[in-house]
Amino acid sequence: MIAPYIDEFLMLTLVHFLAVIAPGPDFAVVIRQSISFGRKSALITSLGIGTGISIHVLYTLLGIGFIITQSETAFMVAKIAGALYLTYIGFNMLASKAQNQTDPQVVIDSDLNHHKGAFMLGFMTNLLNPKATLFFLAIFTAIVSIDTPLAVQSIYGLWIALTTALWFSLVSLFFSHRHVRAKFVRHGYLFERVMGGILLLFAAKLGWSLF
Repeated sequence: MIAPYIDEFLMLTLVHFLAVIAPGPDFAVVIRQSISFGRKSALITSLGIGTGISIHVLYTLLGIGFIITQSETAFMVAKIAGALYLTYIGFNMLASKAQNQTDPQVVIDSDLNHHKGAFMLGFMTNLLNPKATLFFLAIFTAIVSIDTPLAVQSIYGLWIALTTALWFSLVSLFFSHRHVRAKFVRHGYLFERVMGGILLLFAAKLGWSLF
């Protein structure tokens, strides 16, 4: 079914890959989870990011993304929500303190509430990023033909969500590797503060775009 659209699919895949590897709020959050809480937490956060992507794809396919970008008020509300959420996460990270234990992963491996929080962190960080709205609206209008069946576009969207989760899972595996993490974990709270500062910069940039 997808064979006639392989050129379109490959172009979409390339553009998405270049976008997803570019450092942004999702990247900062995954690295923070890897260093501060370990592999499982980071992988769950990555799954949350992939799920957030699927929501962007869904409303883009339904045409809601176009409506949002055409409504100045709606898009401004989306930007404000995104900026406030990134600010909230950023300040929480800046307030990070040194851990008493040498490996926080030992404490949270069996903490179901933490795992739920890790998923929601990834999900909400991606979902409330208005740049994702613009990105998916852009690629689904500039690259995907209007004649491409909805079923094929849905396959595109599923592929994007899965590869996004896979990319951030690979990032999680690398930064939570024992040797890599060991270089950061003793001073993880300092690293977390740096990630918090980066998220605040993203929030400030997003807020500045409102004026």
